[in-house]
Amino acid sequence: MTPIVRLALEEDIGSGDVTTRACVPEGQLARGYFVARESLVVAGLDLLAEIYGQPLELCKRDGDRCADGDILARIAAPARLLLERERVALNFLQRLSGVATLARQFADAVAGTGCKVLDTRKTTPGMRALEKAAAAAGGVTNHRMGLYDAVLIKNNHIAAAGGVRAAIERTRASGLPIEIEVRTEAELEEALAAGADHLLLDNLTPAQAADWVHRIAARAKVELSGGITLDNARAYAESGADYVSSGAITHSARAMDISFRLEEDR
Repeated sequence: MTPIVRLALEEDIGSGDVTTRACVPEGQLARGYFVARESLVVAGLDLLAEIYGQPLELCKRDGDRCADGDILARIAAPARLLLERERVALNFLQRLSGVATLARQFADAVAGTGCKVLDTRKTTPGMRALEKAAAAAGGVTNHRMGLYDAVLIKNNHIAAAGGVRAAIERTRASGLPIEIEVRTEAELEEALAAGADHLLLDNLTPAQAADWVHRIAARAKVELSGGITLDNARAYAESGADYVSSGAITHSARAMDISFRLEEDR
């Protein structure tokens, strides 16, 4: 069992589900169904076997579009087990399906432009791997998982390093592609001259972004961030940028409406 699932079960069940133990016979068997209560893109289904420790039937796969009323999974097990783990299972499914659903909306918004949507590190503490998997299931591209697997020089790094060129030159020893945030035209030219592989342009308007992309002229990959929403994502994508990134995919996705129905197994 992965640590995040173990923690969630311990947090909710504690020393035992007093309600279920009091009113449900120990040997009672039951069947349970997870049902979508609205249109959504599902994610987190693979966690169910881990949460319950029981075989189950998956009726959908992560990344599938589901309609209101669609059954996502079925499970037959002791009723006490199904009841005590219901909320943990729903918490994961609702949260991760929310991320996948919003990710799919972003991916659809830029479809046909040649621009990819990236997620960010703005994730729920302890949930990053799951939320990024859900984002990928929804159709966006995972950016770095953490500080350890990719270089991203931001404005505070530049200030601490003593400038754009110094930051880039000191980072070359990592052997990793270098992405750097630039905020002014002077920083842009300095980053290009220093051989940056990937430029992060933050808080530009779509028109400004198109101008900067034209000036960069494919000398580096271009990512746009800051204020990217579903309403404007396509306008930014049409600037010619290679990527748009949005923290909202993971930090602002709402929980989707999914329910669990239990029936006595006679």
